[in-house]
Amino acid sequence: MLCTRLTNANILTMDPDRPVARELGIWRGRIVGVDEAVASLPAREVIDLQGATVLPGFIDSHVHLAWTGLKQSAPSVAPCERAEDVLAAVARAASRTGAPGDWVDVMGYDQRALGRHLTAAELDTVSHGRKVFLMHDSGHGCVVNSAVLDLLPAGVPHRDGFLAESAMTAVRRLRLPYAQADIADAVERAARTCLAEGVTAVAEAGIGGGLLGHSPVELGAYQLLRDQGRLPLRVQLMAAGDTIGPRGAHREDGVPRALDLGMRTGFGDDWLSLGALKIYTDGGMMARTAALTAPYEGMDHTGELQDDPENLTRLIVDGHLAGWQLAVHAIGDRAADLALDALERAQALRPRPDARHRIEHAGLIRPDQLPRLARLGVSAVVQPTFLHSFGDDYSAVMGEERTPWMYRGRGFLDHGVTLVGSSDRPVTDGAPLRAVQFMVERASASGRAVGPGEAVTVEEALRAYTVAGAYACHWDDSAGSLSPGKRADLVVLGDDPRRVDPSRIGGIEVVATVVDGHESTGAGKL
Repeated sequence: MLCTRLTNANILTMDPDRPVARELGIWRGRIVGVDEAVASLPAREVIDLQGATVLPGFIDSHVHLAWTGLKQSAPSVAPCERAEDVLAAVARAASRTGAPGDWVDVMGYDQRALGRHLTAAELDTVSHGRKVFLMHDSGHGCVVNSAVLDLLPAGVPHRDGFLAESAMTAVRRLRLPYAQADIADAVERAARTCLAEGVTAVAEAGIGGGLLGHSPVELGAYQLLRDQGRLPLRVQLMAAGDTIGPRGAHREDGVPRALDLGMRTGFGDDWLSLGALKIYTDGGMMARTAALTAPYEGMDHTGELQDDPENLTRLIVDGHLAGWQLAVHAIGDRAADLALDALERAQALRPRPDARHRIEHAGLIRPDQLPRLARLGVSAVVQPTFLHSFGDDYSAVMGEERTPWMYRGRGFLDHGVTLVGSSDRPVTDGAPLRAVQFMVERASASGRAVGPGEAVTVEEALRAYTVAGAYACHWDDSAGSLSPGKRADLVVLGDDPRRVDPSRIGGIEVVATVVDGHESTGAGKL
């Protein structure tokens, strides 16, 4: 007997062998079949969806759950557009937080609206004796006051209190990490936001170290959620590249660097697992630290790499040799060159055809780089909503020639590169349906076309958030399509994204989200 049978539905299975169905059967969290395969089977519950559209649950292949949850509960200076308003918000936060000498974290900082960065001296005037950490919205920088600067080791670079990339990491090391219980609470908050938007599985893009790790024992927070029955969706964790180190293994093991106990990609289960090794090669466009081959428009610099190129290359090669899937953060085209060169070297040393290495963001990819991504079998994990939220600004700093190369869609697909959708939540809006709309429209919030030749079809955009997401996370045998034997993770929508005007896709109602055959959000109809 089936646990549940959905009937009278518009089911978009994303399975090429059976792309559309009307009925779907579920037993013990798995899909039994569709239409005639299940229509005559008895079921404990039969649900008439009255024509609603059903899709595989969306997979967000690059998120920051802990950061999202912490940001949701922290003081914020967004959307302040004047320096005096930002300082007033920091003053309020500092006066309400702890005692003199304590740290106060403030989120939502973006210098572009102000026309310049704030300074440590300005923060000093509103700090009330606290140590102020003003987090840049990109995750690639921060502004701190003099009380923090005084604690930094000599030689840590900053510009009047603004610290970018590895310099920001030095600030984080001055303080105790977040407690596991606090991280767990933040992750749960963020995960429930994802569920409400139809997301059933995510890849957490870097824990334990790097720019955005919140604790050296961060994985324990996710295990705590799992143990307490509070992990509401499936999570794959990327370990930050700096969490691996030399281990006393046999030479013939071929593992030059590893996590303790030799854990690597694939450890875990359907709910919580270890995914790729996350390696940062450069910064971001918002902070003007993405590494480019030519200067930012109207500026005299080309961004920066996170480390010496040879050190980054060695880390990528060692990760590959140790059996990891690699998720290489590369936003600028110079960073992408480094990543592709390193991956090519790694595959030559030890061929792993199904490694499924990924370039995270692939924010600026030149035409000559497209065939290289395809030849190496590298997926491009893009964030379409960046075009909507930041398209005007990014176009201005990239210039006319490079704007069509940003966060590509059509170019990847036409070259045979797997196009994977993601959000980078909380850098900007994380709703998959809105991202699908922006992949099709290629328009900024002001209506400006951003590389319109890179637009994809609705079906291709939906595939990026289902089938391709599952492939990128090595979940393709159990997720990404509504096929017999796969997980009963699905989303019920109030309309069919293929049948509405593209401008309306982002506004389609998420009626319910189902994980493991059980309704996680909605009106209790499933």
